[in-house]
Amino acid sequence: MGLLRNLLAVLACSIMAIPVHAAPANPQQGTDYRVLPKAQLIDSGNKVEVTEFFWYSCPHCNEFDEPLTAWARKNADQIVFKRVPVAFRDSFVPQQKLYYTLEGMGKLDQLHGKVFQAIHVERNRLDTDAKVAEWAVKQGLDKQKFMDLYSSFGVQAKVSRATQMQNAYGVDGVPLIAIGGQYLTSPSIVGAGLRNQPESALHAATFQVMDWLVTQAAKNSNSTLAPAGGVGNKKP
Repeated sequence: MGLLRNLLAVLACSIMAIPVHAAPANPQQGTDYRVLPKAQLIDSGNKVEVTEFFWYSCPHCNEFDEPLTAWARKNADQIVFKRVPVAFRDSFVPQQKLYYTLEGMGKLDQLHGKVFQAIHVERNRLDTDAKVAEWAVKQGLDKQKFMDLYSSFGVQAKVSRATQMQNAYGVDGVPLIAIGGQYLTSPSIVGAGLRNQPESALHAATFQVMDWLVTQAAKNSNSTLAPAGGVGNKKP
């Protein structure tokens, strides 16, 4: 049963493809990234919005989390970084609620990495409300306060919003990175052009593509600004 659970976890998140060329210096649409058919509205001011769609139980999300966090910090002057926990089935929902409860309690930065550790190192699946509550108490959180927020309308609204975003962005695997509300990339997408590379190499190539896409998204955003004395027009 343990083997079956691990297999299902891998299938539910992105599957690393077996591939052919080196890290993309000049990213190509359809190979290293995709463009959404309909750009999504974003609210990130003058910075580029970068959103990770993820699942705590996904082993690739676990491996990607630390280098992605470092990349986001390095680029904080250019981007607004967000995370959206996905739900491909009902058993994912407790982890969505966990994410937004930790966020609401101001404990996300402190405990986000520990959720990955609990699942992938300590083998605690955290896939039921009871398991999540027990884990939260072990982290020193007040059980009543945690459960009140965990069961609140506010957290449920955020879970519903996450599902809407997941559908709008056509998320079919994780981790998946959305940039500027219009571009999508991931280690598995970029990995389709790399042969027999370790996961660290896929991450490096993905960040190279992400850097390029952030630059493109910033240019696109600037092109929508009004010229002096005129009215701005968005690209069709």
